[in-house]
Amino acid sequence: MKRALVTGGSGDLGGAIARRLARDGLHVIVHANARLEAAEAVAAGIRAEGGSAEAVAFDVTDAQDSAAALARVLDAGPVQVLVNNAGIHDDAVFPGMRAEQWHRVIAVSLHGFFHVTQPLSLPMARTRWGRIISISSVAAVMGNRGQANYAAAKSALHGASKSLALELASRGITVNVVAPGIIASAMADRAFDPEAIARLVPARRAGSADEVAALVAFLAGPDAGYITGQVISINGGMA
Repeated sequence: MKRALVTGGSGDLGGAIARRLARDGLHVIVHANARLEAAEAVAAGIRAEGGSAEAVAFDVTDAQDSAAALARVLDAGPVQVLVNNAGIHDDAVFPGMRAEQWHRVIAVSLHGFFHVTQPLSLPMARTRWGRIISISSVAAVMGNRGQANYAAAKSALHGASKSLALELASRGITVNVVAPGIIASAMADRAFDPEAIARLVPARRAGSADEVAALVAFLAGPDAGYITGQVISINGGMA
């Protein structure tokens, strides 16, 4: 059974991705930072449905914490599907943005990508099969007011992923980015009313976490072996 790690797997989108990968027959390691109980709940739900899952907690911004946790994960074998989903918002218009807002958002999405992907890449390469999928955002494609930090962090994943795709392609490993638009969630519901969504999204609705999870699952599967180095938007036609 192939093993998958989903960072930020305790949230709405990460949980949907974890559940979908488990339904596709992978053993899923559900990651959280401080909310281990939430990751445990996702893993327990997967097991209750007949899937295979466990939970793990570590801070992706902390190189030593990440390395120690991932060494324990690798004791059980390589991770062949990695979904870099961890990310945070801390919005402010750029002239008023505090330095800590800039650094924290970039630390989670971009430094977290390095701290997790780098130690898992060589064990994955030894198996000569793997899938690395990072979750970006429409903000990284189009920009967004008040999100210069978030857009910078996520768009950096695009370049890193394209470069890594070139390095790992000969090892049977694909590296891609999924860039969602407005996805229905408690956060999106607070930020966008239905009228705003209808104005912003040509499809006139928010997407669902399950729709994003389905795209991630396809990229993680055997039929996507010739797709690599791509940034794939799922945003109802926004860009």
